[in-house]
Amino acid sequence: MDTYLDHNATTPVRPEVADAVVCALTQHGNASSVHRFGRLVRHTLDEARESVAVLVGVSPASIIFTSGGTEANNQALRDFDGHVLVSAVEHDSVLGAREDALVVDTDADGVVVLGHLRETLASCEGAALVSVMLANNETGALQPLRDVMRVAHEYGALVHCDAVQAAGKINVSFADLGVDMMSLSAHKLGGPQGVGALIVRDGLDPEPLLRGGGQERRRRAGTENVAGIAGFGAAARIALENLDWFAGLTKLRDDLESRLRAAVPDVVIHAIDAERLPNTSCIGLPGMTAEMQVMQLDLAGVAVSAGSACSSGKVAPSHVLQAMGQDDAAAQSAIRVSLGWNSDARDVDRFVDTWVTMAQRRGANADARRSVA
Repeated sequence: MDTYLDHNATTPVRPEVADAVVCALTQHGNASSVHRFGRLVRHTLDEARESVAVLVGVSPASIIFTSGGTEANNQALRDFDGHVLVSAVEHDSVLGAREDALVVDTDADGVVVLGHLRETLASCEGAALVSVMLANNETGALQPLRDVMRVAHEYGALVHCDAVQAAGKINVSFADLGVDMMSLSAHKLGGPQGVGALIVRDGLDPEPLLRGGGQERRRRAGTENVAGIAGFGAAARIALENLDWFAGLTKLRDDLESRLRAAVPDVVIHAIDAERLPNTSCIGLPGMTAEMQVMQLDLAGVAVSAGSACSSGKVAPSHVLQAMGQDDAAAQSAIRVSLGWNSDARDVDRFVDTWVTMAQRRGANADARRSVA
């Protein structure tokens, strides 16, 4: 029996979500058409928009549906007329959206250094936009968004928040955070891949990336992905109903980490002192690359991620861990374990047993090499 512990990469689609997608696929009208078939599809979109809005506490009119978090991040940042500041631990879709972005330092837990944010903003002349994620995809560390907002507002800057990893896992309130824009993605909370959203506060109109149609209030042209959006809506409803259950994953995560530390004393749990998502552990094993760990775990039927994987499939040093002050060796030896809606204690047991055996074998192999030498 396989064990899937890679929910931060993508979480399995919930059965109810799959049903919603299939139902939407049977609706063959275009939402822009005024006849009854079009109106039926428009109703499906409106229901989903309402559900996503409730998840983060916004008006449905604030939502721009996109192809995912990457598009949402790019729409927020690419055409902003002014300085763009990003934290050093952001997702690649934020770091790569603007080549001229100013990078803000983080501390050893990957948390934004507010003093450096203030210094960087003070050096900017004219308009500025700060982009800081709510939860890190590799370590699960949460950022102090309210403090970021306070500093940004001192300098009249806007704030964009990549909440892709946080929404549906912890309570996320757009209004309470006070941000100006927020990115979401369906497949991180049990929805389908290929659909996300950019949330925009009233009075703010980021430039559309796609032009040529009136969809999404002329903020994102193109016929809507009705089936994906319907699935997003269903996933948002279910995730909101299960936030308390998801918080309970903290116990499983902490049990996993304590057992690893007891069995393998040199294991490193990155960002362990930071406030984190309930489901995420970033685990470093000195002397063994993340790529090798992922491969050996996969052969044993356990799926986890390396810290960072490029499009070629080769594992690169994690820029997140490098930003936290880790050297290349440490940044290349970390894997991510992320629990989700279908995880239980049996999954943790299987991972721990397999990983500890692998780690202890690493020690035995090293001893053998030293004796030969």
